[in-house]
Amino acid sequence: MKKNDLPKTIPVFPISNFIIFPKATVPLNIFEPRYIQMINESMKSNKLIGMIQPKTSSSDQTKPILHEIGCLGKIMSFKETEDGRYIIELKGLIRFKIVKEIKSSKEYRECEIDFQDFNHDLDETIEKIKFSDLELIFKNLKSLFEKKGFIINWKELEKQSLNETINALAMASPFTLEEKQVLLEAQNLSIRKNKISEILSTYTYDIFDNKTLQ
Repeated sequence: MKKNDLPKTIPVFPISNFIIFPKATVPLNIFEPRYIQMINESMKSNKLIGMIQPKTSSSDQTKPILHEIGCLGKIMSFKETEDGRYIIELKGLIRFKIVKEIKSSKEYRECEIDFQDFNHDLDETIEKIKFSDLELIFKNLKSLFEKKGFIINWKELEKQSLNETINALAMASPFTLEEKQVLLEAQNLSIRKNKISEILSTYTYDIFDNKTLQ
């Protein structure tokens, strides 16, 4: 997608503890009526929706306060199940900043957004990161995943580029909502790598058996 084709307003889909990065693809199971409506209308137009996390401090759970930064995604595939759910595949395009929420009679929420800080997300250039820079991160993440009971197909991850791998692990990580938001807002992959290291350092490892003490 070109910069000039980016929308000024988008429907937003708030999900806690869920992030998507540009160029990453994730499956989504849509079942709430308001988001079924959102997908229906999106499929009729540009197939674009904004994924964003609500803030944990919000007391209004029916309309939670949203984080400012999210990621625009395009619906790449769509399937309706026998029980009326939608299974979609969403590809991340570019991160955005919410300017303001738009008053609407629709069941779902819409926002005016700005992409200025994240235009580089549209670049095809791949950031270069050495495996040696990520080896300890991978080791500690693997220990944390095992401790939390998360199952990761490491062999499949090894087939991806280091860039894709670090983003996939960041999305699937058992980090908190706020920790994932920090990773989403990191300006580039190098900063994201450092942020993952910082977050992992808050999980104390026993030097004898490498088990999480937290």
